[in-house]
Amino acid sequence: QVQLVESGGGLVQAGGSLRLSCVVSGGRFSSYAMAWFRQAPKKEREFLIAMSWSGDTTHYADSVKGRFTISRYNAKSTVYLQMNSLKPEDTAVYYCAAAPVMDTYYGTYDYWGQGTQVTVSS
Repeated sequence: QVQLVESGGGLVQAGGSLRLSCVVSGGRFSSYAMAWFRQAPKKEREFLIAMSWSGDTTHYADSVKGRFTISRYNAKSTVYLQMNSLKPEDTAVYYCAAAPVMDTYYGTYDYWGQGTQVTVSS
């Protein structure tokens, strides 16, 4: 059974940084494309960023380009989301997801973490 566990969320002031982590267990991490999504209250789940299984291809949503970075460390079955220059509108629950192929559509992803709350104060 594949499980994803996020960590690293919290409260940060506008302009600050956070790094989220997502550890994958129960599957072959190196074969999964990994992505990060977020969902704010009363809003739909939003794609943020994704990385191919090989790590050589990434895709960013315009809303986070230049501020967020994804990386993966296959030896630790972990994917990271580095978030810089945070804004109050970045406040949401952040989810990591895994799938055989990289996509921006949440329905492509087979496995999801439980989410971690990020709150950015103004």
